[in-house]
Amino acid sequence: MVATDVAARGLDIDDISHVFNYHLPDDAEVYIHRIGRTGRAGKTGIAITLIAPREKRRLREVEALTKQLITKMELPTTAEIHRHREAEVVEQVKIWLGRGRFKRELEMIQELVDAGHDPLNIAAAALKIARADEKQRPIAEIADVKVSVERSGRQEYSQRGKRETSGRHELPTRGGSPRRRGGDTTSHEEGMIRLKLNKGKEYGIRPNDIVGTIAFHANIPGFSIGKIRIEDKFSFVDIPEEVVDQVLKQNGNYRIGKEKFALTKA
Repeated sequence: MVATDVAARGLDIDDISHVFNYHLPDDAEVYIHRIGRTGRAGKTGIAITLIAPREKRRLREVEALTKQLITKMELPTTAEIHRHREAEVVEQVKIWLGRGRFKRELEMIQELVDAGHDPLNIAAAALKIARADEKQRPIAEIADVKVSVERSGRQEYSQRGKRETSGRHELPTRGGSPRRRGGDTTSHEEGMIRLKLNKGKEYGIRPNDIVGTIAFHANIPGFSIGKIRIEDKFSFVDIPEEVVDQVLKQNGNYRIGKEKFALTKA
């Protein structure tokens, strides 16, 4: 696996079968450059892109430039993933039954049968052992993505890809620019503390960028991070109260691209 955000240039890797875009790039031509790594020398590949609802405009730009529609895929449910894994195991068993190359294994089974074990129980135990590695591949729960109507220019995001909008109103000031009713700097979720980040929309910051760098450097789960609000020159992020000090200690390490940023209590 190659992370192109880390090594984006000068890569010459043969036989790339898949390209995963964590989000759509700002430039549609960059998207074509990325997925083109699977199609060199007449070969084919698959490009899978994960997008949030707010990226639909950029998706349309990509489709317009490439002159083809991108197929929307539905995420499988937990039950569907379990059924797929079980079907793969059964298919592997069928393949080996067709080959018939398991002489020593038959001798081992016969020893167990001679010891009084039921052949069906022996087969079930063997499948249990074959599926042991599935415990190392837990299936994370994924909530439905919900899109709400945006009532103001300010955007709030919460984990699992949900965009939320604040019910607070903006009031005009003498200078003509809006001022906000109080409460912006306080988290509305119990047990969360709101931190201020000294970068905003002007730097092209996205919610997943904030979550990724904080989770990595502060060594906390990304899903524990709460709401994120991105404004023009700064942003807010809600952090669980018990890890706030742990997060603030890593100031100096946080960066998005080439831009470093710092966190302070709002």
